[in-house]
Amino acid sequence: MRLEDYWGIGPKTSERLTEALGAERAVAAIESADVRALVDAGLHRGRATRILRRANGEAGMDVLATSDARSVYDDLLALAAGEALTAHAADRIRVLTPLLDRDAVEERLDRVVAARDAWAALDDAEREAVEDAFAAYDEADGSDLAAVETAVALRGAGLTDGPFDGVGALDGDRLRDAADALADVRGAIDPAGGLDGDDIEIAAGADDELDQLRDQLVAARDLADSAFDVLESVRDGSLRDFEALEAATIEHVARETGVEPATVRAAAPDEALDAADFVSGTLRDLVVELEAAVDEREAAVAADVRERLGEEPAADASDGAGSDEAGDTTVARAATAVSDAAFLLSLGRFAAENGHVRPTLVDDGIAVRGARNPFLDGDVQPVSYGVGSHSLADEAGVASADAPPTGDRVSVLTGANSGGKTTLLETLCAVALLASMGLPVPADAAEVGTFDRVVFHRRHASFNAGVLESTLKSVVPPLVADGRTLMLVDEFEAITEPGRAADLLNGLVTLTVDRGALGVYVTHLAEDLSPLPGAARIDGIFAEGLTNDLDLRVDYQPRFETVGKSTPEFIVSRLVANAGDRGVRAGFEHLAGAVGEEAVQRTLSDAEWAGNDD
Repeated sequence: MRLEDYWGIGPKTSERLTEALGAERAVAAIESADVRALVDAGLHRGRATRILRRANGEAGMDVLATSDARSVYDDLLALAAGEALTAHAADRIRVLTPLLDRDAVEERLDRVVAARDAWAALDDAEREAVEDAFAAYDEADGSDLAAVETAVALRGAGLTDGPFDGVGALDGDRLRDAADALADVRGAIDPAGGLDGDDIEIAAGADDELDQLRDQLVAARDLADSAFDVLESVRDGSLRDFEALEAATIEHVARETGVEPATVRAAAPDEALDAADFVSGTLRDLVVELEAAVDEREAAVAADVRERLGEEPAADASDGAGSDEAGDTTVARAATAVSDAAFLLSLGRFAAENGHVRPTLVDDGIAVRGARNPFLDGDVQPVSYGVGSHSLADEAGVASADAPPTGDRVSVLTGANSGGKTTLLETLCAVALLASMGLPVPADAAEVGTFDRVVFHRRHASFNAGVLESTLKSVVPPLVADGRTLMLVDEFEAITEPGRAADLLNGLVTLTVDRGALGVYVTHLAEDLSPLPGAARIDGIFAEGLTNDLDLRVDYQPRFETVGKSTPEFIVSRLVANAGDRGVRAGFEHLAGAVGEEAVQRTLSDAEWAGNDD
C-alpha cells in the first residue's frame, strides 16, 4: 500500500516519512499504530494520532457523528492517557477508536477488566515497584535492557496471567541472562546478525580484554598525534646509532601504551628514511593494528552476547502463549510483552482509579445506574437514567431514582437552569463511547447497545438562520441513515424562536421514533410541545432552593415522567442577595416582582434560615 493511500497523508508528508523512515518502515509504523515513529519522523503528535486513528479504525470513527461527540471522544482518551504508565502506552490509548464488532468489544472488555482487577489487587509497595519499573523503562526510551528489567519487575509483582500472559510465558532464568547480556551493550543488538546500528558498541566493563585494547588504542593515538614529542623523548646525545633509537622507541611506546614490546616491534617499519619517519611509522601502524584488534574483539564479544540472548523455542499453545513462534528471542518477546502490559495496565488503572465498571452489552438501549460524569472533579452526585430496552428497571417496571423506566425510545429532559441536563447528556455520550471502545464506564451498573452513530449536540449561544441550518445538517443526516443511532441533543430553542423550536423538536422526536433510533432531547419548552408519540416520555430535573452560600441546590437525579421547572426565582434570589450596588439591587428586585416576589423572598428566607441553623 502506498503512503498516500492513507487518510491525511499527502505528497509532502509522504516524502517526509519516506526520507525519515523509508516507505516500508513508514507503512509498518502506520499499520501498527506507532505514534512515536511518526513523531520522530517530524509529524506533530496530534496529526500523527489522527492519521493512525483513521488508518486503524476508520469505520469506528464514523460513530462520532458530530463535532461535539468527537470532542467528548478526544477528552475521554486524554483522561485515559493521563493514567498511562509509559509514553508509548499513552500513544496507543490515544489512537483507540470505537469498535463495530461485538466480539472485539467483549474481548477488549475481558482484558481491560482483568487488568483493572489486577491493578486493584496490588498493594502499595507492589504498585510502586511496577510504576518505578515503567518509569525506568520510559527514561531509557524503551531500550531492550529496560524492557527485560521491566518484565522481571512485573513477574515479581505477580502480573503473569490473564492480560499479562505474555509476561508469564517468559522464562525467568532467560530473562536474567538477557539482562546480564544487554548490560554489556549500549543500545540494542540484533540477535540475527551484527551490531544493530553504527553508533552501537559493547559497553565499557563488558569484557576486560576489550577494555584493555581500547585503552591501548587511545594511548597509541595520543602518541601518534604527538610523534615529534615522542622522538624528542627517546633521542638524546648518547643515542647516535639507529638501532639504539629503534630500541628506545619500542621501549617508550610499550611503556606509555601498555602494549607488549613484541607487538610494538611488529608494527615498526622495516625501512625508514630517518628517525622521525621510524617513530611516526611505528605509531601509525600500531594504531591500525590496535584498531583491527578492537574491532575483532568487539565482534567476538557481540557474538557471545547474541549467543547469550539466543532464540527461545516456541511456546506450547496450552500455556496461553501459543502465538509466540520459534525464533523469537527473550528480548523480543519481553519487549512485546512489556508494551502490551503497559497498555492494558494503564487502561486498568484508569478504570480502577475512577471506579469504572464493565457495561453489559445489549441489543438496543442505554441505561446507567449511579453514573458519574468523568470530566467533573470532586463530590459528584451519581444519577440513573436510560432510554430503550434494558433490565435496570424495577422488576415491576416502576421507575425510581435507581431504576430508570424501560421501553421508551425517546426522553425529553426538562428542568432547572444549571441543573445538570447538559452534563447528563455528556455523561450518556461518554458511557456510550467508552463502551464502544471496549472500556469500562463510570457507573455502578450500565447496559449499552451497539450504535453505528452517536449524535451529541451541545446548545449554541447564537440565534440565527445559519446556526439553525448548520445544526439541522449536523443532526438529521445521521438520524435518517441506516443503522442504530443515539441522539443526545441540547436545547433546540437556543437556535430559533420558541414556537418554531417546539415544532422542530416535535418533529425530531417523532422522526427518532419512526427511524427506530434512541434519543434524549433537552428543552425548556415541554409545555409547548404537541402530544408526543407513545414511545416518548418527559423527565424533569428540579432545583430545590439555595444553599446558605447562595449556591443553587439541585437534585441532579431526574424525576421520570415529570415535567421539570426552570425555577428562575432561585437565580433572581441569588442575584438580589449578591448585589452590592443599590441601583443594581433595585433592578433585580424589579425582576423578582416579574417572576414572583413572594417566591423570591421565601427563597432568601430559607437560605438565611439554613445559614443560621447549626
